[in-house]
Amino acid sequence: MEKAAKIYIAGHRGMVGSAIYRKLENEGYTNLLLRTSSELDLRDQLAVTDFFVQEKPEYVFLAAAKVGGIIANSKFRADFLFENLSIQNNVIHHSYLNGVKKLLFLGSSCIYPKHAPQPLREEYLLTGLLETTNEPYAIAKIAGIKMCEAYRSQYGCNFISVMPTNLYGLNDNYHPQHSHVLPALIRKFHEAKLNSAAQVTILGTGCPRREFLFSDDLANACYYLMQNYEKPEMINVGTGEDITIKDLALMIQKIIGFEGDLAFDLSQPDGTPRKLLDVSKLQSMGWKHQVDLKQGIRIVYNDFLKNYA
Repeated sequence: MEKAAKIYIAGHRGMVGSAIYRKLENEGYTNLLLRTSSELDLRDQLAVTDFFVQEKPEYVFLAAAKVGGIIANSKFRADFLFENLSIQNNVIHHSYLNGVKKLLFLGSSCIYPKHAPQPLREEYLLTGLLETTNEPYAIAKIAGIKMCEAYRSQYGCNFISVMPTNLYGLNDNYHPQHSHVLPALIRKFHEAKLNSAAQVTILGTGCPRREFLFSDDLANACYYLMQNYEKPEMINVGTGEDITIKDLALMIQKIIGFEGDLAFDLSQPDGTPRKLLDVSKLQSMGWKHQVDLKQGIRIVYNDFLKNYA
């Protein structure tokens, strides 16, 4: 990408989009197209049509999406399906119509079958049933992947799909019901410490294993792939390392300094037993994450204290 190229970051105020924004600014890109959701509703086909016709972006990072944790995914199933399909359809189609040179679509590791072999290789897509709790979101993301493949096949569009593992970082969502597990635990332990609570309750058994990637590492990977990856197949982005939810909770508890006990609510679902990405394809290209989990949690907890607590 040329330094003066017109680059549209869809979702630039979200956790991933803001990390991509910081990365591009740090790399010296000066012609960044940015719109808040109030300025441009990506679910609105006419609004997206007008935006692309008027602005003619050369490159697109599609990081906009409706996201949430296990509770939000279970409660707002129709919203997660409809809104994500609408956003993807509009941005990808109008990128094609307006001659975008390259588009990067961000998916999610939840696209893989619930009981797929571990670690999850890219070719395991569509080889089994999805995890029920986030099925609508996963189906939308799979549709986005296939849409990029189809537009490449039919029209020759240089659209690539990137599958990140579970993410955390600056500008995360700490909503008590709608956030993902890591920021939810940060808030729980922080509030428990403030209130001198006797214990913190973790949803489920604590046994599922998850992989976590710092959002700035993902932004670095997206920038690297936008410059170096041209293939139609999607590509995983992660650390190649995972941890149980229980051990994650213990790590966060220690960093925050909560001295009470842990309890587990066995009435709540665990979700997928394990979700570890095979990142050998990306690592063979020479990219590897830089921020380890403990370091990353310390960074985001400091951000939480400054901006959210």
